[in-house]
Amino acid sequence: MPLPHYWSRLYGITPNRHSTGQLLAEVEAALQGGLRCLQYRDKIADPPTRLQRALALKALCTTYAAQLIINDDYALSQAIGADGVHLGQGDGDPSQVRQLLGPDKIIGVSCHNSLVLATQAAPWADYLAFGAVYPSLNKPDAIQCSLSVFKTARLLHLPTVAIGGIRTEHCATLCNAGADALAVIGDLFDVPDIRQHTLNWLELLTRFYP
Repeated sequence: MPLPHYWSRLYGITPNRHSTGQLLAEVEAALQGGLRCLQYRDKIADPPTRLQRALALKALCTTYAAQLIINDDYALSQAIGADGVHLGQGDGDPSQVRQLLGPDKIIGVSCHNSLVLATQAAPWADYLAFGAVYPSLNKPDAIQCSLSVFKTARLLHLPTVAIGGIRTEHCATLCNAGADALAVIGDLFDVPDIRQHTLNWLELLTRFYP
């Protein structure tokens, strides 16, 4: 499916880091490599630190003309003027969040492996995320998702994002299954050369989505 102008086939999600400096350096390396869509996900920092980090990430993303999506916290997204929010099940009603954030912000919704959840979210969402498509170290208890969901979800006419344990060797399988974008954490940020690996990812994706 053609993606909106603001979107990217590679959707980077921040890893949990105790050091703010390390987090920002790693994100900037990915941005230097061409990453243009970043989700700030942070399960270990306290609220003041998350605010500080979100503001710094927003500044970085602005410098590199990248989109910043905030995971779970639509209030934080609104507070820092982020480009949007990613809602898990239980993180807010997409219809109410749409009213709060307005028509121009990006709203993504985690649908696990459920087309029912996707159908319910579709009227207010800009993209639908499905996964875990592979076992994930970040969410070891996540529901496993069949790859067949991506072709079926095309009936909803929204971009679909695959998430969960994704590595470069999965790229062909996921693209051929119909995923419009791939959300990556470990195989983007837990590598020796983040900038180069981001370049590698983007070059690989252009083989399937020129």
